[in-house]
Amino acid sequence: MEWSPQRSRERFSASRVARLATVDGAGRPHLVPVVFAAYGDTVAIPVDHKPKSTYRLKRIRNIEGDPRVSLLADEYSDDWDRLWWARADGEALVEHAGPAWHEARERLAARYGQYRDDPPEEAIILVRVHRWSGWSSQDATGWR
Repeated sequence: MEWSPQRSRERFSASRVARLATVDGAGRPHLVPVVFAAYGDTVAIPVDHKPKSTYRLKRIRNIEGDPRVSLLADEYSDDWDRLWWARADGEALVEHAGPAWHEARERLAARYGQYRDDPPEEAIILVRVHRWSGWSSQDATGWR
């Protein structure tokens, strides 16, 4: 059953992880799992301290070349009555400082305990969502 934009936003926001899809200059898709904080029609995605070869990650380079992105949160279960997905389509930008960066950083720290002690210091990807969509195999009113 197709969800309204509001229900899609709510279910997406409650999820703990999503997948971020970007596209490179040659049109090749790039997909990575991300943690995030969603508020209103904004999704904040940190570039955190985990060991990485560089902070110039492919997702950042892709966004700088083409800001259109999609985010997908979902749940799979062998009980197919519990299947659902929620998607956020929008435009991303990479912030390194400023009021929007600080707000995103605070929201990420409030959502993930790991960021309370060690908040993101590098870039934060901010997605302005233009379209929320979602689907479930049944009505989701009784979900946990």
